[in-house]
Amino acid sequence: MSEVVHPQESVYNLIPREEVRCEKPPRYMSRFRPAVVLEEKLAKDAMRTMGPAKVERPSPDKYLKKHSKEPKLPEIFALMSSTHLNVFSEKPAVPARTDNQPMAVHTERHLIKPTAVVPMKLQPTCVDTNKGHKQLLENSGLVPKYIRKKDYGVVPEYLLQRSEEERRAKEEYDNFVKEQKDQGAMKHLSDEERQAVLEGLKKTWDELHHEYQGLSLVTDTLSKKAHKERLETGMKQIENDIKFFERFQTIYIPNK
Repeated sequence: MSEVVHPQESVYNLIPREEVRCEKPPRYMSRFRPAVVLEEKLAKDAMRTMGPAKVERPSPDKYLKKHSKEPKLPEIFALMSSTHLNVFSEKPAVPARTDNQPMAVHTERHLIKPTAVVPMKLQPTCVDTNKGHKQLLENSGLVPKYIRKKDYGVVPEYLLQRSEEERRAKEEYDNFVKEQKDQGAMKHLSDEERQAVLEGLKKTWDELHHEYQGLSLVTDTLSKKAHKERLETGMKQIENDIKFFERFQTIYIPNK
C-alpha cells in the first residue's frame, strides 16, 4: 500500500488568497470577413436554379440567318477590287486584253562585248593524287610564298626587347657587384667553392625529393598538407638557386 504524501505545513497557507481567473483574450476576427461573406453570398446568388432562369427572352426578329456565322474579311480587302489583288488564288490573274504589258528595259550596256574582250584567266593547278584530284597551285604549299615576305629572316621585335632587358639587368647587376666589391662588402666566389655550393644544393634537393616521394597519397589532415607545402616550397627555392649558380660563372657573396 502506497504512502500518501501531504504538502508541507506552513502558516502562509492559512491566509486567504484571491482567486485568480484567467481571462481569455477576445477571439480574433479578420477585418476582411465582411467582404468575404459578401462575395460568397453574391456567388451563391448567381448560381441559384430555383424556378425559371431570369434572362432576357430572345426577340423573334433575331433569328439565325444564313451565312451569319461565316468569317468576314476586313473592310480594306472588301473595298479592293479582285482585279488588283486576288487573295484566295495562288497564281496572279490573267491580264486583260486592253492592259499594256511592260516591255524589256532598254540599257546601253553591252553584255557580250566585255566577255569577248576580257576572257577568263585560268589559274594554275596541280594534281596531287593518281586519280586526277587537283587543287589550286597557290594553296597547295608548293609556291614559296613564305620566304618572299618582307620580314622573312628578321628577328622579331619581342626577342630584341627581351634581349635588351636581359642585357640591362646584367649590366645593373654588374654595377651593383662592382660597387659592393669596392666597398669591401662582397667577395668573389671561386670556381671550386661555387661547384661545392652547387653540389650541396643538389644533395639537399635530393633529400627533400626523397622525403617528398615518401609522403602518403591522401593528405587528409592539416599537418600532412602543411608538411607537403613546406617540402614543395623548399624544393622550388633550391631549384631557383641551382639555376642561378649554373647560369653565372662569376658570383659574389656578402662578406661576413
